[in-house]
Amino acid sequence: MAFTYWITMWFGLWSSLMLPLASAAPHARSQTSFVADLDPYPTKPRIAFRPDGTFKITVFCDLHYGENPWDAWGPQQDINSTELMNIVLADEKPDYVVLNGDLITGENTFRQNSTHLIDEIVAPLNAAQIPFSSTQGNHDNEPNITHLEEIKREQLVAPLSYTRTAPPGIGGEQGPGTYWVPDWATDLNATPDVTPKLILWFFDSRGGFSKGENSTAVPDWVDETVAGWIQSEAEAMDAAWGPASTSRGALAFVHIPPHAIQALQPDLNSTRDPGLNADVLGSGSTEATTESANLGKDQPFWDALNQYVPNLHAVFSGHDHGNEWCVREPTKNVIFCFGKHSGYGGYSDSWWGHGVRNIVFSSPDPTSPLQSWIRYENGTVNANVTLDASYS
Repeated sequence: MAFTYWITMWFGLWSSLMLPLASAAPHARSQTSFVADLDPYPTKPRIAFRPDGTFKITVFCDLHYGENPWDAWGPQQDINSTELMNIVLADEKPDYVVLNGDLITGENTFRQNSTHLIDEIVAPLNAAQIPFSSTQGNHDNEPNITHLEEIKREQLVAPLSYTRTAPPGIGGEQGPGTYWVPDWATDLNATPDVTPKLILWFFDSRGGFSKGENSTAVPDWVDETVAGWIQSEAEAMDAAWGPASTSRGALAFVHIPPHAIQALQPDLNSTRDPGLNADVLGSGSTEATTESANLGKDQPFWDALNQYVPNLHAVFSGHDHGNEWCVREPTKNVIFCFGKHSGYGGYSDSWWGHGVRNIVFSSPDPTSPLQSWIRYENGTVNANVTLDASYS
């Protein structure tokens, strides 16, 4: 009896110690808990396709608010940019908007009120009640502004902003704006979906200069820590929602184009790859190109994005104001597209014009093609392309 008693006591103690460990093990988490972990916007409206199955995104690039605030020219450019936004939003009526970097020309703004330019930028979106996300660009990191300051101000003054920051340790120096947004087939007023049909990924490509009197250059690429984050996020999504390869599509937005795009420009075909092609890519035009020692520093991000995010319809950048084209990047078999210089601030040429890129889904089916085109302020359409497996 004594032997049996001590065996029973030992087993009970062992079980009580091991049970919490087993409960905490990743494989022991239920699908329900994974779904709860992957609900980053519990208090905001669900982003969803329209009842007819379509979904439209309008992308504004390089707004460059805040230039020359000390004279009449600079504020007039901001007025012109706001007018463009109001015209486009009223005409296009998008379901979602992306502000793809260089919202503010941070080297020109006054330090004491630089973040208040965000109020001007988001005012048309607030008025139209359109949900949106932003990335930040190299001009958004300057002695008078930082990416984090812009994000915090946006979150404060825009109720329908879905911009957020990466977890601690992800994104590198001055690169907090890396996150994703789920898009569902139906909203919560209809039959609720179990899983989203589209994931919008947003990445912080940094660049610019650090804040303060002793300002130094910030690396101009998506930090290598983001690669592991992409893998872990994608694996958590698969565990909660099932394999993305059969159930979800994806789009990616990053302000500075990946370095791999530079090699593709010389072989562009204006019929196959239509759109303005006025900016020759070179030093500073793509990620990690300001110094030869940094070439390829964006490769871990580019590899992870294309390895762990199936059904990636396309990757969209701004940064180079004179380009509008799309092209297939052959090493990853993924489509890349420039947006359109939207703002009246920033460098330009009189014949380039200002506008947006539209992206339209015809269905939540992750294998369905997308239609995309450049829309100018006056309503003219350019570079209308179908983004599908046969493109390029």
